[in-house]
Amino acid sequence: MTVGANATKDLETLEIDLLLEGIFQRYGFDFRDYARASLRRRVWKRVHAEGLTKVSALIEKVLHEPSCMERFLLDLSINVTAMFRDPTFFLALRRKVVPLLRTYPFVRIWDAGCSSGEEVYSLAIMLHEEGILGKCRIYATDMNEVVLEHARGGIFPLSTMQENTSNYLKSGGTGSFSEYYSARYDSAIFRPELRENIIFAQHNLATDGSFNEFNLVICRNVLIYFNNELQAKVQKLFHQSLEMFGLLGLGRKENLKYDEIAKQYTTIDEQERIYRRVR
Repeated sequence: MTVGANATKDLETLEIDLLLEGIFQRYGFDFRDYARASLRRRVWKRVHAEGLTKVSALIEKVLHEPSCMERFLLDLSINVTAMFRDPTFFLALRRKVVPLLRTYPFVRIWDAGCSSGEEVYSLAIMLHEEGILGKCRIYATDMNEVVLEHARGGIFPLSTMQENTSNYLKSGGTGSFSEYYSARYDSAIFRPELRENIIFAQHNLATDGSFNEFNLVICRNVLIYFNNELQAKVQKLFHQSLEMFGLLGLGRKENLKYDEIAKQYTTIDEQERIYRRVR
């Protein structure tokens, strides 16, 4: 690599650092410890989408135009999801976690990084079929208010229902998936009673702290976008948020890889990354 190329790369790194610091100071969103390769792609996607050519130009626009920040936040949010995504995870919840939750008079669940809501509605359906939704309170959080508003509505594309139905059946669903929604034009509108025990709220895993004590915390396919330091910080947050013998569910590519955290848990299901706090 030439000296000029090195200088260009260093300048880009500096500009991205300044962009992230400016966003943190101006809006309170902290992306400074997100994995850089993924972050860099999203930054340049927004640069080009705004009709710009430099990261420095995006800095000015983001800081002075809140609407640009809202668009950029959608780029930075990880919103790829489906109902009953990774069906074997939900099957493991049914078989190994629900029996433990039945022993509690009241169950508090935190779905962290709930995105547009597919996962939390899947969770509500499963808990309903297992007969314990009525004694559960589910806190569904995400840093992005736009996707949270979508989740609150419980309306999803009708075109996704075939895939969702297939996932539901593979996850051990005991009813008819179509009973949980009504079709209207191109949309599937899910039954309002499914969200009666769900509280949707904004929460940023990078900057916000614990807000309750939970029996179950689910955070899947979010940590993979954080660097090692932020992963460790968030895993400590989850530990602080779990009551003794509470359960933690992570994504397939995530695990408790830090010794000081891992020794606080025992494994319920290694393949599905489900753990139980014991210390």
